[in-house]
Amino acid sequence: MDENGNSFSTDGEGGKSNVGHYFVDVAARCPYGLDQKAVYHQGIFGWLDDAIMGKFLAQGYRRNGNSMYTMHCPDCSLCVPIRLRPEKFRPNRNQRRVLKKNRDVTAGIAPLTMSRENLNLLESFLTTRFPESNNHAEGYYTGFFITTIARCFEIRYRVDDQLVGVAVVDASFGWLNAVYFYFDPQQSWRSLGTYNILYLNNFCKNQKIDYLYLGYWIKDLPGMDYKKRFRPHELFVDGEWQEQQ
Repeated sequence: MDENGNSFSTDGEGGKSNVGHYFVDVAARCPYGLDQKAVYHQGIFGWLDDAIMGKFLAQGYRRNGNSMYTMHCPDCSLCVPIRLRPEKFRPNRNQRRVLKKNRDVTAGIAPLTMSRENLNLLESFLTTRFPESNNHAEGYYTGFFITTIARCFEIRYRVDDQLVGVAVVDASFGWLNAVYFYFDPQQSWRSLGTYNILYLNNFCKNQKIDYLYLGYWIKDLPGMDYKKRFRPHELFVDGEWQEQQ
């Protein structure tokens, strides 16, 4: 359903949809710092039920606030959607080490909350990881995380009482969409980005969720390239999901 209450449908996991007229192309700087112009193919919607949201994700779309988008960059095709099938995934030796060194981390599921604790952690993360950007924590929550089109919640990671990481996710009984993850830069030694994916995969496996969508994989970009180490995984290439062993 769009923001005016009009309904629409999609046809199957890899099929065509009748929603093309809801989308526009918006040019912007590359969000990943690459030296190419980015073009978002995006549409703004009202509530999307789990089946429709799942079909968008299965066709390579991502969520940003109340919009769904794909990248239509004219000179670049490096953003490749990646997902896991939790029942198939097997951690490698390094990932097992990450689990071991984070045995003191506890996870709790909570509503999406723009609390001062969360904002302070996100601000520290953004300032450390992206010092040249003009991004701020409140803007990320209001413009990127908070949504009325899908069921969204947080998974908060703590060591004792200290918040060390937050995963923002959308979820249903059939899929889980990893929207964003931020963590305490002083805890970088923990490899919390890897730990978060391992936790989400285990969560999906326990809940019998079929697909874990990890956003984009971008070859040779350190903040994205690590996702390929989760095997087997699937990449959305040429309109279909292809398994990579």
